[in-house]
Amino acid sequence: MLAVALFGFAGFASLCLAMEKHYKELLGATPAASRLRGLRIGGWLLLVLALWLAVRHSGWAMGLVELFAVLMAGVTLWVFLLPYQPKLLLGLLGVSLVLGPVVAVLPG
Repeated sequence: MLAVALFGFAGFASLCLAMEKHYKELLGATPAASRLRGLRIGGWLLLVLALWLAVRHSGWAMGLVELFAVLMAGVTLWVFLLPYQPKLLLGLLGVSLVLGPVVAVLPG
């Protein structure tokens, strides 16, 4: 379930960065339209991957429950840290993108 949480967090973070306001605030540059589109597509793909991992791990019934639980925890973390520690969130996004695939391939 850790991989689901990491991919879900990274997906929502990508969707947040796909908004021009947050992109400018966090990265200090004006994004190109193609970059915003890429972040949007990447964010949705990460969320679909989290869904697939959750369903594969626990089945449709419990997998969806667990998925939404970890997604809401990740979104809560993002919402409360965005105004106060935005650079920390970028670090957590990087960690999620690195550790997510590693945790996903580990047995167990």
